[in-house]
Amino acid sequence: MMTRELTLVLHDDAVRTRTDMPKPAAAEDPLLRLQEETQPHDGEFRVQCTTHPGELVITGIIQMCPACGARRDWLLICDRNQVSIRCRCAHQWVERELGRADFEAMAGPGGEVYDSLQTTIQAAGYGGGFP
Repeated sequence: MMTRELTLVLHDDAVRTRTDMPKPAAAEDPLLRLQEETQPHDGEFRVQCTTHPGELVITGIIQMCPACGARRDWLLICDRNQVSIRCRCAHQWVERELGRADFEAMAGPGGEVYDSLQTTIQAAGYGGGFP
């Protein structure tokens, strides 16, 4: 019986260390995105709001208000890394499928600045005054 010995040969250009590997963007890698979104609060006030007039589809499901049955015309509230959806009837819930990156993609730049979340809710018409 003949015994063979195998030798592993590495070429200089084939050897890569972990730090040399390209890093995926946080938006592409769910673990990096989660790590970025769960960073501790740095003291800056980060509540942002935007309106979404049409239907809101999350993971293939059209969102519907459990209180009044509305299927469109939402106020999205992003408090640090947590996104809430608010209906015109004033029902609000935290949407765990959305993060800050999702909110920023929907919100876009600009917008008015208000001194509090309650002022924003009233100014945008989501205080529950509409049936």
